[in-house]
Amino acid sequence: MKDLNISVVIPNYNGVHLFPYTLPALFDALTESGNLFEVIIVDDCSTDNSVEFLQGNFPQVRLLINSSNSGFSKTINTGIFAAKNDLVLLLNSDVKLTSNYFADQLKYFLSDDTFGVMGKIIGWDDEIVQDGAKYPRFEGFKLKTSFNYLIKDEHKPLQYSMYLSGANALVDRQKLLQLAGFDEIFTPFYMEDVDLSVRAWRVGWKCYFEPLSICRHRVSTSIATKEKKQFIKTVYNRNKMYFHAIHLDGLSLLGWYLQTIFELVFRTILCQFYFLKAFIVFLKNGKRVKDSKSKLGNLTKQIGGDISLHALSREIQGSVLNQNITFFKR
Repeated sequence: MKDLNISVVIPNYNGVHLFPYTLPALFDALTESGNLFEVIIVDDCSTDNSVEFLQGNFPQVRLLINSSNSGFSKTINTGIFAAKNDLVLLLNSDVKLTSNYFADQLKYFLSDDTFGVMGKIIGWDDEIVQDGAKYPRFEGFKLKTSFNYLIKDEHKPLQYSMYLSGANALVDRQKLLQLAGFDEIFTPFYMEDVDLSVRAWRVGWKCYFEPLSICRHRVSTSIATKEKKQFIKTVYNRNKMYFHAIHLDGLSLLGWYLQTIFELVFRTILCQFYFLKAFIVFLKNGKRVKDSKSKLGNLTKQIGGDISLHALSREIQGSVLNQNITFFKR
């Protein structure tokens, strides 16, 4: 197999306490891969001493600094568009790679239709699996994104994943650029990695899960204020609305609107006003949603794909029929 050089892109906000653990492990894994590499960290206006620490301790890192706090999509896109190598590893600052992380991943890129592959995410200090392959499941007309699956036979080839976690996705850079990176309509956070992977599937590419590639994730223990929790819920629900409006068509889209309106009435009665706020913002940004949908339509025509969200779901579900599977939610 030809050598595939790797660019690592890490968005960072106040992650200085993690760098002494994550960056040495990253460089060990990259060195062990035997491939040429670069590491790009995009700092999103950290208020800790992330920039000074990186400049003083990791001068080999290519450090890019946002002029203003921009959120995940815009920050990681800055690194994506600056990357130069064949493959791009999209990596969270709170994820630590094992030394042989890349050993079982590069083979996927022998296939021309591979968009990317993610590894198994386990706990920082334990062996509890936090993320596996992503399994699509609909509740009515709404796609649920929290289901994971693991196949007991870890050596079974070609395990599909509905989406690649933005925490540890190794992707083909040229395909990533064709998709124009993450859709910044999802700023500041949530659903952008689901949307990116689903766009890749819909234009005819594939996303995989490699259970033998393992990384560790440190779960945040910060306590959000009541106001921040309401903001997070609003953004999360708004972005779920964006996603469905972009990726559903015809009767499925109509059914989703009706289901959403019913849910809106029910949640408003329960005084869950964050859902109403999310719906209002969603409606206000209808033109941006339409633009994202139009760009995807043009891309599917250009590349030659165009699988629907429901057909994608059936393809992934069908690929694991008669397998010994464990499901879990995250």
